[in-house]
Amino acid sequence: MAGDGNKGPENIADILGRLFMSRGWGRKNDRMRLESAWADAAGPELMKSTRVLGLKRGVLEVDVRNAVMLSELTQFHKRGLLAKLRKVLVGVTLTDIKFRAGTW
Repeated sequence: MAGDGNKGPENIADILGRLFMSRGWGRKNDRMRLESAWADAAGPELMKSTRVLGLKRGVLEVDVRNAVMLSELTQFHKRGLLAKLRKVLVGVTLTDIKFRAGTW
């Protein structure tokens, strides 16, 4: 039966991984993990004025409520937040944080 493409039994983890990704569950879990990591790193005060937009090519994008907070985060908190996030998000490539002025 060589050549029919049957390699034998599949690993259940591979099957479940494909199922989760096809249903969008993997992305939802990734999103929840990212938001949780941001909450831990930012703390309750910064959480009031920020929200996670997503992670694109290693850059965490964060929406910031106003220009004053955006400036403060960029100038004073970015390095520390990046270090905290890297410790929590083991296995995730995180190269930078990009803060954006929000419209909320």
